[in-house]
Amino acid sequence: MTDTRNLPIPRLSLLLTRTGMLAEQVMRAFWPFLSIAALIMAALLLGLHDLVGVETVWIIGAASILALTVALVWGARRFRFPTRTQALVRLDETLPGRPIQALLDDQAIGAMDEDSRALWQAHQARMAARAAQAGPVKPDLNLAARDPYALRYAALLALVVGLLFGSFWKVGSVAQMTPGTAVAGQGPSWEGWVEPPRYTGLPTLYLADQSGPTLTVPQGSRVTLRFYGEVGAHSLTETSSLASTTTATDPDQEFVVERSGRLSIEGPAGRDWGVEVIADAPPVIAVAEPATAEAGGQMKLPFSARDDYGILSGTALIELDLAAVDRRHGLAVAPEPRDAVTVDLPMPIAGDRSDFTEDLIEDFSEHPWAHLPVKITLSAVDAADQVSESDVYRTDLPARRFFDPLAAAVIEQRRDLLWSRDNAKRVAQLLRAVSHRPEDVFRSETAYLRLRYILRRLETFTEFGLDPEQQTEIAQALWDLAILIEEGTLADALERMRRAQERLTEAMQNGASDEEIAELMQELREATDEYLRQLQRLAQENPDGQQGQQNQSGESMQMTQDDLQRMMDRIQELMEQGRMAEAQQALEEFQQMMENMRVTQGQGQGQQSEGQQAMEGLAETLREQQGLSDEAFRDLQEQFNPGAQAGESQGNEGRSGGQGRGQSHEGQGGQGQGSDQAGEGQQGQGTLADRQQALRDELNRQQQNLPGAGTPEGDAARESLGRAGRAMDEAEDALRSDDLAEAIDRQSEAMEALREGMRELGEAMAQNQQNQPGQGTQDGDMQANNRDPLGRNPGAAGSISTEENLLQGDDVYRRARELLDEIRRRTGETDRPRIELEYLKRLLERF
Repeated sequence: MTDTRNLPIPRLSLLLTRTGMLAEQVMRAFWPFLSIAALIMAALLLGLHDLVGVETVWIIGAASILALTVALVWGARRFRFPTRTQALVRLDETLPGRPIQALLDDQAIGAMDEDSRALWQAHQARMAARAAQAGPVKPDLNLAARDPYALRYAALLALVVGLLFGSFWKVGSVAQMTPGTAVAGQGPSWEGWVEPPRYTGLPTLYLADQSGPTLTVPQGSRVTLRFYGEVGAHSLTETSSLASTTTATDPDQEFVVERSGRLSIEGPAGRDWGVEVIADAPPVIAVAEPATAEAGGQMKLPFSARDDYGILSGTALIELDLAAVDRRHGLAVAPEPRDAVTVDLPMPIAGDRSDFTEDLIEDFSEHPWAHLPVKITLSAVDAADQVSESDVYRTDLPARRFFDPLAAAVIEQRRDLLWSRDNAKRVAQLLRAVSHRPEDVFRSETAYLRLRYILRRLETFTEFGLDPEQQTEIAQALWDLAILIEEGTLADALERMRRAQERLTEAMQNGASDEEIAELMQELREATDEYLRQLQRLAQENPDGQQGQQNQSGESMQMTQDDLQRMMDRIQELMEQGRMAEAQQALEEFQQMMENMRVTQGQGQGQQSEGQQAMEGLAETLREQQGLSDEAFRDLQEQFNPGAQAGESQGNEGRSGGQGRGQSHEGQGGQGQGSDQAGEGQQGQGTLADRQQALRDELNRQQQNLPGAGTPEGDAARESLGRAGRAMDEAEDALRSDDLAEAIDRQSEAMEALREGMRELGEAMAQNQQNQPGQGTQDGDMQANNRDPLGRNPGAAGSISTEENLLQGDDVYRRARELLDEIRRRTGETDRPRIELEYLKRLLERF
């Protein structure tokens, strides 16, 4: 028989096959042992032994060791180590024709026959070649027949869970549960921590590091202890919690400190402390300063609050102090019940909330209790849900004050109506009495008509019974009426200035606050500025009228803007110092001076010259053309921004802003009031093309009356105005064709030609004055005396700006270069609107 070691079989295939057979024997013999070991390891990794008593751990441990021993013995008895022959048989079973067995056989018949031996050798060669191609055989690890309930997979799953969610450190802790290990182990035999409540912000204390005899901890602190070693070696005694102590055999101890007492750990390295509890003090809140009214009428109530660990929130409760109300007139009847007002107190957004001062700012101007006695109670809540209230603070509920007598009367009737609906008839009678002679009390016809409308509705509602909704409606209407009367919609600057002065006088007499006086003073400044602008416009429209304010010597009086500013600053300073009598006297002097102020004209009281009239007419034409160009530019923007509101959006304004407001219009008050024709007569009437045609006709009329005929300068001016007229015609055609971009270009040419014509006309007038002796002196005197109330000379084009100190010589070209560079810079900003970039590119192409 052939030696198996000489068989032509791959050694690797035979080795792998034999190893697989060994794995089969191990799994079939020791799968119970491996399953039990996996379960025990999973329990240790998950720390299940820490959840039960030591005795339980001992019992389960003994049972586990016994089970492992039995499974090991059972497996050892069934384990058979695979031999080489068994591995060859396993390989031979997987090969066709069983070549390995054929190689091991001997020839039994025909061994002496040459041909028969040759045939046998050929057969042996074929079998050897087939055996040389043998591959390893996969082991059969299927244990379903031996483990029908798949217990091995359950043990494997438990082991995987333990590896993923457990810790190998917990495996070592089981050794501490054996007797005698606590004494022999290294490190402390117990550990403990004191964790204060989170809202205190205090750190956690490690008990082993606390050397003092007393522990000072906040109330509500949580104490956690862990005992190591033999159960019963340590015990806990404490009198600080409300509950009874846990059992001495429990290695984990936990309780909450609620009162002062003692904490004692008995056992190896035991400790003892006295526990002193720091009680959580309730918050403290109080009104810091008296309540005041802000400039806009909001109530400002400073308050202070403090707490040992910080305040969480706070509220203010406002109730009507009915006992302190002056029960007269409309307040004599019983009030309608109203709920108390509750508002949240402002808390610091960042920083420490343990001690702070804040201001409660709320607007109660429209509330029925405005200016009536109220009781304010502040409350605060800390993190421990402890609530504290302040002492009751009594005050008149601060709200907006009305200094106009009529507005104050309307507000008083509104208060009476909200006090009780029984006052409706009385309120209607008083309002009817107020409106009996409107010319004596009403400055605005709009306010009078609105009052009559409110009165009719109130009488109608009262006749059929006033319900709460109607009461609210009438109260809101009366509030709006009082605002209209107090603030007004007066267009006349002088009347507005008088109103501002009267309100300031009322405020001083009624003891207004500093904020209210500052607001009224600012209103007076604005009204004074507007009045001066109106005087300047009158000076331009009536330059031939003598309206000057002169002193006894006949010399005109002039004041600068700084002088007026100093006077108003002085008035405000006197009021802030409490010198109201002096402040009121200074205010009266200021009022008299402003009302008597007129534009001084000096000597030149005759009619304007023909050249001056022509210059003013051309200046007005230029302003109107600028306004039309701005409106065309805005319409062009609206084509690409259809949701805009007539130039009111951010990206849809004229060059100077506003609704069709041109650069020169803005100098006349910003509302297109440069002239009667443009500001009020033409703006908004007809299409842009029709208005462009009307402007062209006006320029033709001005050309016919243009002075300086026959002179080079006069002829040049006529030529420039002719170019302006042709550009206007082209702009009109473009507007009718809805080509706004072309129209804007032609309008720009027209404005440039107009400016050139005005410059040449000015040169012609100057040349004419040089040729007429004495005329220049007279005109110079007229110009010297034709000043506005601030002593400024009006510009030649009729605007407020002056032509003095304009750039001359090289500065003109320097400024032109700067403007051109700015246009180039803006053209390079690709984030600008496309229509604006195209407009800037057209400017670069032209200039």
